[in-house]
Amino acid sequence: MKVKMIAPCLFGLEGIVADELRRLHMDHVAAENGRVLFSGSEKDIPRANLNLRCAERVLIEMGRFPASDFDALFEGVKALSWEEYIPKNGSFPVKGFSLDSKLRSIPGCQKIIKRAIVERLKLKYGLNWFPEDGAVYQVQFSIMKDQAVLSLDTSGAGLHKRGWRAQGVAAPLRETLAAGMVHLSRYRGKEPFCDPFCGSGTIVIEAALAALNRAPGLGRSFAAQSWDRISSNLWTEAAQEARAGEFQREYDIWGGDLDPRAISIARSNAQKAGVSDLVRFERKDASDFARLDSGGVIVTNPPYGERMLELREAELLYQKFGAAYAKLDRWRLYLLSAHAMFESGFGKKADKKRKLYNGMIKCDLFMYR
Repeated sequence: MKVKMIAPCLFGLEGIVADELRRLHMDHVAAENGRVLFSGSEKDIPRANLNLRCAERVLIEMGRFPASDFDALFEGVKALSWEEYIPKNGSFPVKGFSLDSKLRSIPGCQKIIKRAIVERLKLKYGLNWFPEDGAVYQVQFSIMKDQAVLSLDTSGAGLHKRGWRAQGVAAPLRETLAAGMVHLSRYRGKEPFCDPFCGSGTIVIEAALAALNRAPGLGRSFAAQSWDRISSNLWTEAAQEARAGEFQREYDIWGGDLDPRAISIARSNAQKAGVSDLVRFERKDASDFARLDSGGVIVTNPPYGERMLELREAELLYQKFGAAYAKLDRWRLYLLSAHAMFESGFGKKADKKRKLYNGMIKCDLFMYR
């Protein structure tokens, strides 16, 4: 039986997530703002969770309907087949959001949705009370322009939590965004790869995982692994399939940072991610960055300031790195920055720019090809 699903993602990554889903042979893939719709069988729920690099979660769409008032929301939720997934002892907390809709109270929507699900399960199970002491079936709702979408979260912790980041430096880059940047750079593991502002190593580690074709979710667990509806065999088969698709080659993947603590954290994270034998980290000033070989790809996220003093420091950093990059030959550069005047400080106009979001911060990926 086909299951309708949703893969939420950071704005700007919708096309990449859609491509990932097509490569996994999912059906009816359609990108929308901040999410990608698709369908597959129940065995595709583990496959999507394990393999998606740039999506934030995998949701099962339970239904969608117009909801301009609480009565419509209640009846619409009650009409959905919650009993197909939620057992008698299942825990089903509710969270979500509402935008440009008449229903603005999030706590009010949560209360109505919870009550509607309880009434539905009362009818199906013949019970008046639910202990909710079993597996968690997180209910998510979105109401946009008076259209409600109800879903169940199969992932649990967001997919950007790969399971290897035990600690980080200030303002770490989300793993899903780092993976998207690596994808946009068209890095395939056949050329040198560098991040001269590596911080805790996120971009370097995601590049190594992509080069290996290693599924990013192999080192963690997911909420739906404890669900009765989805057999544990499906998770085992999906993990075996993912491991069978890995590559084994030698790679030239390097990260540098001026902060010795960041280098130490990056090495520790690479160890936990299982790629420490494939990557190198070095304490080095990015303004002195230089590689003398025949070329490669640089993907990086230099620090950018928010206060005036930090902005001036960031501009000086861009200027120094721009001078260093100008000395390189045949190196492609993909640099993420929220600084509106980055190009003037860097000293060269980008060949192409792409809008991306680092959390809620609007950025540009500046591409020099």
